[in-house]
Amino acid sequence: MSATDPDIAIIETSSLGDRSYLISHDGIAVVIDPQRDIDRVLALAAEKNAAITHVLETHIHNDYVTGGLELARATGAEYVVPEGDPVEYERRAVGDGDVVDAGSATFQVMHTPGHTHHHVSYVLQLGDEPIAIFTGGSMLYGSTGRTDLLGSEHTDELTHAQFHSVRRIAAELPADVEVYPTHGFGSFCSATPTSGDSSTIGEQQQSNPALTQDEQTYVDELIAGLSAYPAYYAHMGVINTEGPAPIDLSTPEPVDPDELRRRIDDGQWVVDLRARTAFAAGHLDGSLGFELSTTFVTYLGWLYQWGAPLTLIGDTSDQIDDATRELARIGIDRPSGSAVGEIHSLAGDGHVRSYEVSDFAGLAATDSDITVLDTRQQSEYADGHIPGAVNIPLHELPHRLAEVPDGKVWVHCASGYRASIAASLLDREHRSVVLIDDDYNRATDLGLDTSKT
Repeated sequence: MSATDPDIAIIETSSLGDRSYLISHDGIAVVIDPQRDIDRVLALAAEKNAAITHVLETHIHNDYVTGGLELARATGAEYVVPEGDPVEYERRAVGDGDVVDAGSATFQVMHTPGHTHHHVSYVLQLGDEPIAIFTGGSMLYGSTGRTDLLGSEHTDELTHAQFHSVRRIAAELPADVEVYPTHGFGSFCSATPTSGDSSTIGEQQQSNPALTQDEQTYVDELIAGLSAYPAYYAHMGVINTEGPAPIDLSTPEPVDPDELRRRIDDGQWVVDLRARTAFAAGHLDGSLGFELSTTFVTYLGWLYQWGAPLTLIGDTSDQIDDATRELARIGIDRPSGSAVGEIHSLAGDGHVRSYEVSDFAGLAATDSDITVLDTRQQSEYADGHIPGAVNIPLHELPHRLAEVPDGKVWVHCASGYRASIAASLLDREHRSVVLIDDDYNRATDLGLDTSKT
């Protein structure tokens, strides 16, 4: 890009593995695929001294609640959505070949079905020169968007469509055009792991499976490699089609120890956001540990009973506020309460439980006659696992607790995060647990990882 080209600013949402974009030029800004917390977008536009005139969606999102409708209403911008999507609000519907004029820059609409039926990409141009393409869930970095989110009956058709969409993008644009996807930075909307932090059409010609494989090989391998995705995805398309309500990021009402205990005794979700080792050292009996980290919202949303009351426990009010923001991004609005402070003071007259934390070296030093619970996905387990380990992926554990053998259970995953959630689920059932808070590569280094399936 030259100095006179539009400025493309990336708005990262690393917790969901997504990116939004603000493209500014000559005091005008266009926003693509914004997340629900639009305060970040408004602040960036002000920093760029640009007025938001258009908000563009590449598709109806399945992994987050869009902020597009609210951003358009807040700024008076035109809201642009792919035609064919049966949305219930006013918008400009666009299809293949349409052009969105934004000052001296234009956005050419390209129909790129695959991730969804009506998915579009936007080609940014100055005059007749294409500069960049915003590909949403179509062409990703070294991958493509997954094709099974609309139901298994559509997967084969959409996978073939995805192949042709990516091929079309590569055929119609010069090699130096920059590629800006929405998904693919840890999002489960990616069919396979992605690579790189930036790319061009030419680079994708060398690395993207839709461009390096024949059609049937691409289709067969993509479908065979599709793994489970978060259960909360089922609610995102519905919310985004109906039109999300404005976001509310106010701090949840404080809850005292007696009320915390009552909520736990009633079987409500009381989620402890503190570090997983702090949770293991001491936590309220019946609470669940979801350390506030990069993958917090993905796994809480995956296991959460949609619509259930949710109370948050944290070290600080900032921690509560950060969690509230993360949850709102996936449509879990206004937690029913929060509590901040030292865990023994929050327990009141209630019981504080704890469990052991170890590592793979500690596991290697134990007797061989122990139970190991592997909470990784089945594909991870198949690539290599500890002999005799019981594999119950984390997202299946709440419904399969009865399958965990009696006695002390050593729980692991790939890094310790999923295992920490699993350990808290088992602890809530008053099981004896040891959390293996360690990288799985250490198991291989110690010779524990010997079985493949």
